[in-house]
Amino acid sequence: MTPNTDLESPSELFSPFVDPEQFTYPSYSIPLVEAYDGLFESVFIVLHPFVRVPDFLAWAATQRYPNDAEILSHGVKCPWSEVAAQTHLSSCARINQALLTSIGSLAGHLSDPAARDELQRFLQFHSIWMPVEGRFEPLLQSDFLHAFTEAGAAELIFVPEFPASDPVARIDLADLATHSVPFPARGTLLAPDHSFLFTVDWDSFFTLIYGSRALITRIAAGLNLEGFFATPNTEHAWYNYTFGCATITLSPEHWQSA
Repeated sequence: MTPNTDLESPSELFSPFVDPEQFTYPSYSIPLVEAYDGLFESVFIVLHPFVRVPDFLAWAATQRYPNDAEILSHGVKCPWSEVAAQTHLSSCARINQALLTSIGSLAGHLSDPAARDELQRFLQFHSIWMPVEGRFEPLLQSDFLHAFTEAGAAELIFVPEFPASDPVARIDLADLATHSVPFPARGTLLAPDHSFLFTVDWDSFFTLIYGSRALITRIAAGLNLEGFFATPNTEHAWYNYTFGCATITLSPEHWQSA
């Protein structure tokens, strides 16, 4: 496969001796853009879509969450902006707070029980499910594989959440696309030349994309990913800060500038 040079891969910035194990999910204690020793120009927060399903898979019909096969066969993306428009959860920060509260991830003053309850009512009366925390969302998996294919890669480097316990592995894109190899649950998907990566944390409803701004813009715009660019001081807990996510963003002209 001929690499797509339009993606401006900055592989020359990386030593071939860089240890992939350093590309685990960033520390919570620093702004996202400072992760990985500042090797990447930008970071984009991809919001995991809600899952719209046929009525026969809705909560009212099954009262059980659909399995991955059902999501891949029958589910379609429902953006956070649609949920915001149909509820009083007017920002992606508020929606994220509602999601985190619903799984018991937030306590005390950080939790938002009112938002959680409103989100629950909305989901129970619509054929829509919330995303599952802490994983590469099934409805985004083909999008992520497409990004590697467009970059001319035939494989990716999988960096597990805990490399000391689980080995780093190279996985053929074709095997992931045909499901002959299970898609990694969480961790980091790294380009072979270390020019970009996707990473998701265990309790999160978003995936981070690291790379050059031009590359990320092409990926996010081409795949219509809902999200926003991190600013210089956006942290992992961006739901708790107005500077982290001021608006719902859907297309490049609405994305925050770093």
